[in-house]
Amino acid sequence: MRSNFFKHVIAIGALLIAATSLTSAQSGATRPRRTLPNSTPPPVTTNNPPARQTSPAPSSANTPANPAATSAGSGDTMHAFTLLQQKQYAAALKEAKQIAAADPKNSEAWKIAGFAGLSMQQFAEAASNLQRALDLQRAAGQEDPNTANALAQAYVRSEAFDRALPLLTAATTKPGTPPDPVMLYYKGLAEFRTGKKEVAEQSFNAAVKADPKNAAALFYLGQIAYDSNRLDAAIANLNRATLSDARLSNAWSLLTTAYLRRAATAGADPKADADYTNAVRAGETLFRLRPEAQAATLYGQALIGAKQYARAATVLERVAAAEDAPGTTLYLLGIAHSRVKTFPKAIAALERAAAKTPDNVNIFRELGYAYEVSKQYAKALSAYQKGASLEPDAADFKESIERVQPFAK
Repeated sequence: MRSNFFKHVIAIGALLIAATSLTSAQSGATRPRRTLPNSTPPPVTTNNPPARQTSPAPSSANTPANPAATSAGSGDTMHAFTLLQQKQYAAALKEAKQIAAADPKNSEAWKIAGFAGLSMQQFAEAASNLQRALDLQRAAGQEDPNTANALAQAYVRSEAFDRALPLLTAATTKPGTPPDPVMLYYKGLAEFRTGKKEVAEQSFNAAVKADPKNAAALFYLGQIAYDSNRLDAAIANLNRATLSDARLSNAWSLLTTAYLRRAATAGADPKADADYTNAVRAGETLFRLRPEAQAATLYGQALIGAKQYARAATVLERVAAAEDAPGTTLYLLGIAHSRVKTFPKAIAALERAAAKTPDNVNIFRELGYAYEVSKQYAKALSAYQKGASLEPDAADFKESIERVQPFAK
């Protein structure tokens, strides 16, 4: 009975790991060289998340395969175990620690304390208690797989990946025992977070083979492929991840970015148009799941790539009004307004963008153009000169300066 209960706690913990990545000029002025906004943004930071906060949850709720029976435990831990079963975790933890203090070699007391702490998301303390339990079990020649698997989970969720990895390797390489997909996922995550990406890819592939709908493993396969510029593989895995779990915002974010990057490499090829359209689809879902500035910026960039400028402006305006709106968001908003010829709004957004990110040369290219078509030649000249100072070898800035200089007074 105890064995089944501890297996259930491990499964619940596995599921909770997520609780916790352009018109012609007017008035005879010659339009400067147009540049599309950057279509190859780096992965957003959430695509490489801390395990205890935003890592995707493994989609399988399977428990570690064929665990051995737990130690029977003495009668003095029975009440603490009953409290644990009743989900009175704080009381179970307190009582188990009292028993362990009086009898430091009581492995069952340390184990109950560890499982209670794990259920309360006190991962570092849970790991310490479970390690004590496992050490005592090993000394007695009675190692319990439930304890080892829970300890591995506690180490993963407290981001002690180097300590989790040996336990996870042991759990997934038992002779004659099919490895559990959840433990394979944890193994891949520990390998990924300790820089062993090639080995992690093998573990995630094994997890997906065991559970084809393991959205978390598919996400990390997409991340690894994206990081190595294998965009086709990244997109395929991320599409599978979002199909398995449509709420996985990290996957939608990276999928949008991957489509944008592949579209940029395709140039004017019709495949680029298809990728921009798919980026819009992914970005729209991302923004619906996570309606904040970072998601809006990525979605807006996809809409601009697909030449849906009016929609891009509408999306970006929802977050650009905030005082702390990122410079990139304002820059993209300026581009969107410029393309639909609402130049006063474009200028307002680009001026704010220039104040926030004064080293972005493309802002001054766009701002100079918006000033120029608005016949604000002195301001256009100033913007072009600023851009030229940032990119001295850019021929378009030199041409633009020569073009507007006679009109600037």
